[in-house]
Amino acid sequence: MSTTLNKPGRLAPSRPGPTRVTVPQQRRRQRIDWWAYAMIAPALLGLGVLYLWPFVSTFVKSFMNVPVFGAGTFTGLDNYSQLLNDGDFWLALRNSVLYTGLVLLGIPIAIVLAALIEQVARGRAAYRVLLFLPVVTLPVAVGMVWRFILNGDFGILNYLLSLVGIPGQYWVADASFTIYAFAVVGVWMGLGINLIILGAGLQSIPVDLYEASALDGATRIRQFFSITLPLLSPSVFFVTVLTTISALQMFDLVFVMLGGVNNTAIDGSKTIVYLFYEAAFVQFRQGYGAATAIVLLTLIMIATAVQFRLQKRWVNYD
Repeated sequence: MSTTLNKPGRLAPSRPGPTRVTVPQQRRRQRIDWWAYAMIAPALLGLGVLYLWPFVSTFVKSFMNVPVFGAGTFTGLDNYSQLLNDGDFWLALRNSVLYTGLVLLGIPIAIVLAALIEQVARGRAAYRVLLFLPVVTLPVAVGMVWRFILNGDFGILNYLLSLVGIPGQYWVADASFTIYAFAVVGVWMGLGINLIILGAGLQSIPVDLYEASALDGATRIRQFFSITLPLLSPSVFFVTVLTTISALQMFDLVFVMLGGVNNTAIDGSKTIVYLFYEAAFVQFRQGYGAATAIVLLTLIMIATAVQFRLQKRWVNYD
């Protein structure tokens, strides 16, 4: 290392020059980069084939009139104009928004159940497994079981209501009740995954906070609203976003529980995804169906952006 004179009789070390990278080091770095690209290539290929290309294809088809066979013709915004002027679309949008709002009411239920399960000394894992079973069950199987439970003629629910003198209803054959029936099943299906996420959030809350508040005379209810809910807000926000996205994409319950076009309630119970299915795969209006899918994607993006915007007011990350 070279030295320079700083003051008379004193030597000060000079600053070291830039480190030179040798040719073997450059080759080694290039080799590591190629290995990194090779390792992520399968994931990028799957992302491009299964997500990016279908999105681009759907977006292009939304501006076209695509027949069953042959090439499509460009029609501009005609598909979007027909969609926005279609009464079925606005009815499906209302049903999707109503279903989403009703399913979101299941989050407070999940919070209370998760807090109660955390207080259980024994059998905590058993409760979680039992409540998680609907999550790993096929939605088609769940829909078929609930279709028999809610049947207006021989369903179990109407039988139980008759025991206490309450008249039964055609829960899946009357458009006035179908969305509410779907919401009950949706809350039941999503309860397990919400409990797992919220339970993990509850376990991350320090026990010292509860002990200190107990010494100050705070009751369990006071602790729940002053400690549990504020510190659980990030988990609640995450569950809210997932539930909203999943609810807006609801299709399988409508398809299975209503049992097809022979059900008289089908016209008043369509969701946006069911409207897309009907246009693209039943009526073979692929351009109209693609426009429906793009509008749904836009609505989900707007809802998610609004949630992220509002979370600054009530989510506590401290």
